[in-house]
Amino acid sequence: MSHFSTIKTELRDRQSLLEALEDLGHGPRQGSLMVRGYRGQTVEAQLAVAQPNGADIGFRLNPETGSYELVTDLDLWNQAVPVERFLAQLNQRYALRSILAATAEEGFQVSEQAQQQDGSIELVVTRWA
Repeated sequence: MSHFSTIKTELRDRQSLLEALEDLGHGPRQGSLMVRGYRGQTVEAQLAVAQPNGADIGFRLNPETGSYELVTDLDLWNQAVPVERFLAQLNQRYALRSILAATAEEGFQVSEQAQQQDGSIELVVTRWA
């Protein structure tokens, strides 16, 4: 029998999380949502990504830690990559979006951004004094 699993993350900024999910090609729904799992089981989350099989990937804010936890039925995982790789990709895009937001707030502009062969992202920001 299937059930929901909760995976802790360090994803705290909702906007960066939304942008990271969009960067990865997932258009998340927002609000007080019911994430769908096995045989109509549901659990509440604030963000949800629909999967082709009718199950969802949810992100639920944990008020104790202030971070969004991934909540999904792992037996119904229907992505091109395993959940560990999905989280690694999401964390990378989240970090990039967080850095871009913080640097823009400080008056920096991106002068170079390049994806390296090893998968890392090289970012060069500048600011005129």
